[in-house]
Amino acid sequence: MLRLGASAAVAAGLTATVSGCSAAMDDGVGPDGRVTIELWHGQVDSSKVAVEAMVREFNRTHPKIRVDAGGGGAVADDMLQKVTAALAAGAYPDVAYIYGSDLPNIARSPQVVDLTSWTGHGATPWQQYWPAAREAVTVNKHVRALPALIDSLAVVYNKKLFRQAGVPYPKAGWTWDEFVETARRLTDPGHGVFGTGWPGAGDEDTTWRLWPMIWDLGGEIVGPDGRSIGFADQGVRALQTLADLTRDHCVYIDSKPGGELMYQVFTGGRLAMVATGPWKLPDIIDAKVDYGVVPLPTYSGRPLTISGPDTWTIFDNGPARSRAAKEFVSWLIQPDQDVRLDLTAGTLPLSRISAARPAWLREVERTTGLEVFTKALDTARVRPVIPAYPQISQALGQAIISVLIGSRTPAQAIRACASTANAALRIPR
Repeated sequence: MLRLGASAAVAAGLTATVSGCSAAMDDGVGPDGRVTIELWHGQVDSSKVAVEAMVREFNRTHPKIRVDAGGGGAVADDMLQKVTAALAAGAYPDVAYIYGSDLPNIARSPQVVDLTSWTGHGATPWQQYWPAAREAVTVNKHVRALPALIDSLAVVYNKKLFRQAGVPYPKAGWTWDEFVETARRLTDPGHGVFGTGWPGAGDEDTTWRLWPMIWDLGGEIVGPDGRSIGFADQGVRALQTLADLTRDHCVYIDSKPGGELMYQVFTGGRLAMVATGPWKLPDIIDAKVDYGVVPLPTYSGRPLTISGPDTWTIFDNGPARSRAAKEFVSWLIQPDQDVRLDLTAGTLPLSRISAARPAWLREVERTTGLEVFTKALDTARVRPVIPAYPQISQALGQAIISVLIGSRTPAQAIRACASTANAALRIPR
C-alpha cells in the first residue's frame, strides 16, 4: 500500500521488452469447457489467507472458471519487476496486484487489458466507487485496471501522552501551525518522547505525506504545462512546516524504509502523534494504546487527505482467459467480498455501497477512528497517474530528507527537487 515500487528502474526498458510479447500459448480452456486463469496476488500473512479464501469461494461458486492463486512467487513489493520480466518472456499472469503508482508504467504494455467499457458491468455502479479509486486506475482517460485497495491518511494520537502533558486532544479543522505547537508541547526529551514522527528513508512513504499539504496550499504535482512541477511555491511552505518541527526537535525521523521504527516508537508510548492509515489500527489496538484519530491538519480550513489505491491489473492471454479474469476481479471487488477483505487487511471499502454494508458499519462502531478514515475518502486525492511520477517522488523525497536533517533550507530543497523533476517531465513518453 502506498509504496512506490521500482517503476523508475524498469520503466525505461518496459516498452522495449514487452512490445513484441505474444499471448499465452493456450487459451486456458480445458476439455470440460472450464477456463483456468492465473492470479499473482502478492499478499502475505493475513491478507494472503483472506485472498486465497476468496479464491476458493469463487472457484466453488463459478464452476466454469478456475482461479490458480499460486502467486507467481512474488510479493507485492516485487510485483512490478516480476510482471515486467514475465511480459518480456511471453508467459505472464491473467491478473496481478499492481501498486497504483506503478500502473502508468505497466499500462504501457499492449498486453494490459483496457477496461473502460467494462466499468458498466457488475452489481456496483462505477460512480459509486470513491473518486480516488476511480482516478487511480485511469491512465490517459482509459480505465487500465480495477481498484484492489483504498485507504486514507489521518493523524492517530496517544491520549495518555496528551493527558500527561496537559494538552487538549486535537479536533477536526485544526491547523498545521497548531500541529507544530502541539508537537512541541508534547515533546519530552527527558523521557524520550517525541511530538510526532516522519519517515526519512526518501521513499514513497517519505513523500506521499507531503502531497496533501501541497494540495491544501493550492499546488499541484504537475503544473499546467505538463513539463514542470506545480508546487514550487507551495512546496517551500509545506517544507517550512517540517523545518519548524525539526527546529524544535519534536520530530522523530525514521531512516529505515517502511517507517516501522516510527510505528514501534508510537506503540511503545514515546510518540504522541503519527500520520498513518487504517492498516496500522490493528497493531495499535494490539499494543493497547489509548488512542484517538483526527483528520489531517490544514492550512486553508478545507478538509483534505491523500489515498494510495492499488489495483488488480488484467493481462490479455486470449479472449476466454480475459473474459474469465474480468469476471473474477469484478466479483472480487463487489461489496460483500470487498468488506470481508477489508475487515481482514485493515483497509477501507472501495465503494459507498460497500461502506453502507452492515458488516462494515458494525466494524466502524467497534473500532475507534475507523469512521474518520472512511469519511476522509470524500475529500481524498490521488497522485497523478503518469509515468514520470516515480522520478518526481524520488526528487521530493530527497528534498524532504535534506530539510529534516537541516542540510538545506526549504527553498534550496525545492529548487533541487524541481531541477530533477522537471527533467523527468520533459522526457517523451
